[in-house]
Amino acid sequence: MPSDNLTTYLVIGAFLLFVGLYGMIRHRSLIGMLISVELMLAGAGVNFMAFNRFTAPDPAVGQAFTLFVMGIAAAEAAIVISLVIAIHRRFHSVDPQAIDDLRG
Repeated sequence: MPSDNLTTYLVIGAFLLFVGLYGMIRHRSLIGMLISVELMLAGAGVNFMAFNRFTAPDPAVGQAFTLFVMGIAAAEAAIVISLVIAIHRRFHSVDPQAIDDLRG
C-alpha cells in the first residue's frame, strides 16, 4: 500500500491538531471548545500509534500511551461537561464572552 508510511500518519495527526487548534480559536461556545480539544487529543493518539507502528521495538508502549491519552480525554470531557452544566445553571448561557462574573 503506497500510503503505509510514517509521514502519512504524521500528516493526519498534524491535520487533526491544527483543526482542533483552529476550532479552539474560532468557537464561541464551551462545547465547541471541548470538541476541539478532543480533536487535538485524537491527533496526539494518531501520532503515538504511528510511532509505535514504525519505530518502536515493543508494540505495547505506543498502545499504552494511546490508551492513556484516551483516558485523559474521557476524564477531561466529563469534567468539562459538568462545568458547562454548572455554568449554564448559574449564568443561563454557555457563551464564554457572556460570562464576565468569573473575573476577579
